[in-house]
Amino acid sequence: MNVPSNIRYTSDHEWVLLEGDTAKVGITDHAQEELTDVVFVELPDEGRICDAGDPIAVVESVKAASDIYAPLAGEIVAGNTDLEGDPALINTDPYGAGWIFSIRLKDPSSVEGLMDADAYSALIGN
Repeated sequence: MNVPSNIRYTSDHEWVLLEGDTAKVGITDHAQEELTDVVFVELPDEGRICDAGDPIAVVESVKAASDIYAPLAGEIVAGNTDLEGDPALINTDPYGAGWIFSIRLKDPSSVEGLMDADAYSALIGN
């Protein structure tokens, strides 16, 4: 299971990559493997203000539909529109081309409260 050490994780299996005051968010390799083949992604609206834990997007696979939650409070600044034409990017490159949305964080230091790679690996039994 791929668990990069340069990003943070939530217990809901989202990853967060901080870039200044903005963070890219996607689902982890573990999550995409559990979902199997992703067939549709509902992206969040740009400009939406959200709190940590708000359902913000939906990923549908051949197995199930899963809510994707805002890992931290902020404003949605972009959705990955490449996923509209190729939702399987989440399966093939979950930490790269398969990112789901970007959020401008209300408090960028709040990322430190998320799990690091070791803690996430322990959570998933990796």
